[in-house]
Amino acid sequence: MELIQDQQASHPQRSEEMRHLTDFQLNSHLSTLANIHKIYHTLNKLNLTEDVGQDDHQTGSLRSCSSSDCFSKVMPPRKKRRPASGDDLSAKKSRHDSMYRKYDSTRIKTEEEAFSSKRCLEWFYEYAGTEDVVGPEGMEKFCEDIGVEPENVVMLVLAWKLDAQNMGYFTLQEWLTGMTSLQCDTTEKLRNSLDCLRSLLNDSTNFKLIYRYAFDFAREKDQRSLDINTAKCMLGLLLGKIWPLFPVFHQFLEQSKYKVINKDQWCNVLEFSRTIHLDLSNYDEDGAWPVLLDEFVEWYKDKQMS
Repeated sequence: MELIQDQQASHPQRSEEMRHLTDFQLNSHLSTLANIHKIYHTLNKLNLTEDVGQDDHQTGSLRSCSSSDCFSKVMPPRKKRRPASGDDLSAKKSRHDSMYRKYDSTRIKTEEEAFSSKRCLEWFYEYAGTEDVVGPEGMEKFCEDIGVEPENVVMLVLAWKLDAQNMGYFTLQEWLTGMTSLQCDTTEKLRNSLDCLRSLLNDSTNFKLIYRYAFDFAREKDQRSLDINTAKCMLGLLLGKIWPLFPVFHQFLEQSKYKVINKDQWCNVLEFSRTIHLDLSNYDEDGAWPVLLDEFVEWYKDKQMS
């Protein structure tokens, strides 16, 4: 002991340096522990650490552990954050349920909007029964369901889209082919398409095709001509609202000797309605018009003069 004191007395500067070094190391170690302690409690408040014992939490001690042990508890590898409360879990579950319902309703809506051949077939047999054709009774119910009178011009347009061959009948093949082209497999979808079907009459090319189709659609299949009564009805359906001279032409047909109208006469009536002025001033009697129209012009002029 005396020797140590003698050494310290003989080397006072070296002793002072060692004391400062020891104090520095101690302060550094305490500062590190303090920082670790602060980090630990901060992360503990954020629920990112394992729960500590009640005693340790109250005293704020770090137990007797090494620095590596403390860091392993402070930052466990890939540890998931736990919900703060049951309310958070409920809110999270509610969000998930809402997202699922939204996805599920979108999926169902998409499936309902997509055309289904199976659904279209089932729809057909609602009106056809056990047959492979929708007859007059089924057609009446069909018109009632879509909210259209059988004599409405839109039914003629629909028949044209289905390429139906006989008035008052839709075969299975006609139905499937036509409804597929329209992408309609339910009553509701067809109802929503009626305005689109009507609009086809506003296009001159489509109107001409529908007009010509109407002749073959309405005539008896063993006849080449259309009987006059059916012709007057079909002309009224197609031209009644767009040709100002139709009432006069209809009156002419009523008092004429004609019992039938052939296809040439039928097609020329449309051309006449589109090209001849209301006063008939541009009508050429020497033109290639059928005799039916020559007689109409002469009858109309006489009527005007009388």
